[in-house]
Amino acid sequence: MATNSVLLGSGQRMPLLGLGTWQAKPEEVEKAVEVALEEGYRLIDTAFNYNNEEAIGRALRCWVDAGRCRREDLFITTKLPHVGNRASDVEKYLTTSLRRLQLDYVDLYLVHVPFGFVPDKTSENPAKNADGSYILDDTDLLAVWKAMEQQVDLGRTRNIGLSNFNISQLEQIASVARICPATLQVELHAYLQQPALRACCAKLGIPITAYSPLGSPGAKIHFQQKYNFQYQENNEPDLLEHPLVKQIAGSHEKSPAQVLLRHLIQQGIIVIPKSANPTRIKENGKIFDFQLTPEEMIQLNRLDRGENGRIINFLFWKGVEKHPEYPFKL
Repeated sequence: MATNSVLLGSGQRMPLLGLGTWQAKPEEVEKAVEVALEEGYRLIDTAFNYNNEEAIGRALRCWVDAGRCRREDLFITTKLPHVGNRASDVEKYLTTSLRRLQLDYVDLYLVHVPFGFVPDKTSENPAKNADGSYILDDTDLLAVWKAMEQQVDLGRTRNIGLSNFNISQLEQIASVARICPATLQVELHAYLQQPALRACCAKLGIPITAYSPLGSPGAKIHFQQKYNFQYQENNEPDLLEHPLVKQIAGSHEKSPAQVLLRHLIQQGIIVIPKSANPTRIKENGKIFDFQLTPEEMIQLNRLDRGENGRIINFLFWKGVEKHPEYPFKL
């Protein structure tokens, strides 16, 4: 997969396909990383908030120590958490992530979200008000970005970037950045194709990374169980069950997931599908041996539902929409 990559501003190449690990429990993610590396994946995406960095670190350490690949052949991404979204805490949280991952540096460090919460006494989770809403913190995005740049200067991360930022927030950072964001990681799939945001990134020369590229079929259940948050139901089929996606998959003798991933990488978008299932990890890796036709690309483009297709709106964090840097219009 070495040639299937995107050139970043730093001169480093970022693979077009990686393993996403959100919702992956520590006991399952270690094996998932092992399977992914065996299949040729070199990009592993995690975050402080995922609570699985230590398990990923064990898998990476075993792989490198066994001589199965060099550290420099890997591309490891982690993220500054919502409880560390202040300039004074960037170094602290990156230090914790590096220790958990057993790494001297990461290849990419992202600001996970543009808003910030006050941390509780553990510094691991957001503090809450008596009514269950989260205690909002002031967030100075420009100051945070300068602190991120310092981590590049110190060699603790090769690249820095943003996640879940909107167009105006992205332009604000880009206008003052000494080190341009290496990528913008956002929810992106056939139901939420974000053409305006992608055009902005293209203009700024910032590659896009798509999380939930398969429409995150398990996300709604996850939020209901963890936060007791109810989603409004719609009549759209799960993307993996969409008749058009299944039809295109059949014509290429591929799975619906492979078609959805191919639709994105064929446009130069980096994808990080999450899976802990070895069969699916292997299947998701086989997307570089076929091409969608121009007509099929147009048909899939027409599935875009705009903001109605968004799944991850963060409203499961009670009160987040009151933060001045909440990125999505309601």
